Amino acid sequence: MTDAQNSPEKSLESSTVVWCESALLADGWARGVKFTITDGRIARIDTDTSAGDALRLGPALLGLANVHSHAFQRAMAGLAETRGDTGDTFWTWREVMYRFLERLDPDMAQAIAAMGQIEMLEGGFTRVGEFHYLHHAPDGGAYDNPAEMAARMAAAAEETGIGLTLLPVFYAHSNFGGLPPTDGQKRFTHDLDGFARLVEACRAIVADLPEAVVGVAPHSLRAVTAEELDAIVPLAAGGPIHIHVAEQTKEVDDCLAATGQRPVRWLMNHTEVDKRWCLIHATHINATETERLAKSGATAGLCPVTEANLGDGIFPTPDYLAAGGSFGIGTDSNVVIDAAQELRTLEYAQRLTRRARNVLAGGPRRSTGGDLWRAATLGGAQALGVANGTTRGGLRRGAAADFITLDTSHPNIVGRSGDALIDSLVFAGGGIDTVWRHGKQLVSGGRHHAREPITARYVQTLKALLA
Repeated sequence: MTDAQNSPEKSLESSTVVWCESALLADGWARGVKFTITDGRIARIDTDTSAGDALRLGPALLGLANVHSHAFQRAMAGLAETRGDTGDTFWTWREVMYRFLERLDPDMAQAIAAMGQIEMLEGGFTRVGEFHYLHHAPDGGAYDNPAEMAARMAAAAEETGIGLTLLPVFYAHSNFGGLPPTDGQKRFTHDLDGFARLVEACRAIVADLPEAVVGVAPHSLRAVTAEELDAIVPLAAGGPIHIHVAEQTKEVDDCLAATGQRPVRWLMNHTEVDKRWCLIHATHINATETERLAKSGATAGLCPVTEANLGDGIFPTPDYLAAGGSFGIGTDSNVVIDAAQELRTLEYAQRLTRRARNVLAGGPRRSTGGDLWRAATLGGAQALGVANGTTRGGLRRGAAADFITLDTSHPNIVGRSGDALIDSLVFAGGGIDTVWRHGKQLVSGGRHHAREPITARYVQTLKALLA
């Protein structure tokens, strides 16, 4: 337990000083670290200091960015685990998801998003990229406010305090060749003019949220034509661009049949893929595509728990990292929300396929958990449009005060220091004590300050949805 647990929320509206027994800074671990935080940002860092009258905290790390979330799918967790008559794949899971949407209204969507966001904060994420494609009413018609559902995602972020990168999704077709959408996709679709208006509305919606970002997300190559993709990219206006790509082998086969090229190759030949881009999943890429993606500067948005849950496959992480690739992690379907578990699953998939240990460590005597956490903070920040907030995966002066602290009395953390703390967090689990976002302490003793009312509303929402 830390002294901070006696204060469920600390608003740092002007300047406050907090003291951490250690902290991972841009140039490595330091002890006795005092942070002066002004208007939500780190104005000063002093090391080798005593606490004095400052708020005392445990070891501090940058919070992670959750690069890929579909908020509403949090309410589906555990509801698609009964085997079908002919076997199950991503595509059969998708039909379950479509049916689940038939009764979901804006109030329900906000309640579900808020529940997921407090779990993200409690699990070590301080920002989320909401890949938002649930736009319309259940019959496919527009709400009176066509951006109603996007506004509910922002309202949830205002409730919970999480940093928001809102990624409105353009979705127009059911498959390559511009095929018309299916009935199950009627809540997702736009024409180009309607989508442009939605993007502008999203910018107005998030204007009052601290350091919110808006990008764009062409859903996938099967859901947009080449001409539509060309029209969508400029709407990002320098912000992030996210796209699902090469998640399943069927998608690769369909793209080959339609274009003569694999999805990642087609995308990179067609448009300039650079640091603005985050390619979500990119699971099924060959050696040439792995090299090109790594060299492009784009981020691979990996969602290891969801990819395992859906049976998608395993991304070639060791080869990608060896080529200098950048990655972030996401919770995607939100079947489980836990930053450490995403990194653990990423590493364990490689251990199982290669029959080796510490595969993703950066070299001999390197910490696997430490290297994964640093890389995910850097890639995640870039992917969500806040790349200037981090340096080498550590806290620095001028950055937003978005960090987590650990409880050194936790059984899985006690007695550790330096990167051994991160290894224990990632591979043993538990130990997150406080979480701070833009100068506000949102989590104390591992619990979000608004957990009880948000959970109660979520429970009522689920009872109504599943009745």
